[in-house]
Amino acid sequence: MKATLTVLGSGTSMGVPTIGCSCAVCHSSDPRDRRTRPSIMLEYGGRCVVIDTTPDFREQAIRENITHIDAIVYTHAHADHILGLDDVRPLSFRSQEKIPLYAFDATAEAVETVFRYIFDATYKYGGIGRVEMKRINGALDLFVARFEPVKVVHGNAEIHGFHFGSAAYLTDFSEIPESSMQHLHGLDTLFLDALRHKPHPSHSNVENSLRLVDLLRPRRAFFTHISHDLPHEETNASLPGHVSLAHDGLKLEFEIS
Repeated sequence: MKATLTVLGSGTSMGVPTIGCSCAVCHSSDPRDRRTRPSIMLEYGGRCVVIDTTPDFREQAIRENITHIDAIVYTHAHADHILGLDDVRPLSFRSQEKIPLYAFDATAEAVETVFRYIFDATYKYGGIGRVEMKRINGALDLFVARFEPVKVVHGNAEIHGFHFGSAAYLTDFSEIPESSMQHLHGLDTLFLDALRHKPHPSHSNVENSLRLVDLLRPRRAFFTHISHDLPHEETNASLPGHVSLAHDGLKLEFEIS
């Protein structure tokens, strides 16, 4: 089945432009240098699945004219990946069923703590999002597509990317264990964290992600979670032909089942 992947956000945790920054990228006139926090949307068979709800979710949803969401999948519980959950409210009001949120235990617990009022059955003031947490501990089947979790190391934490059909989305990692690498070879579409050129303790950089592309040999690769250190056009000109920086609003087709 054909699916469309839309990059809702391609930026790092502070976004680009970064508040108070006077650098050339933050003041660039290239719209591809404007990067909201990292997230993607998958559409297939009339369904819509979002991976992570960033603090920019409202802006992303309006830009992409999102009218419904069938499921939300979380990679981990850092602020730049979960804080847009409250902005899902208007979409949840339009749904007959609560929107399911899928996350591993540690992520689920953090989301439930941050948004305690949403999950508190005694909350009496109304207007809260109609969502429900569903814990996962392995592969997830969503509307004829299988989402296989891919363990990655993010600094000192173990989090998850996801492999679905002929594509995989790996954001926020400093290392991919060998046990995960073996499931990522020869994909059609591969998204990898590539924060900047300079090494970082909890994120991959451009050079490391290029090394991974050489090892995994996808047909095409896109770098995401990008900081203001990487101007879009200039950086793309330095990359191999099948590798490029992602940008907000990028749309790709691939086989999901």
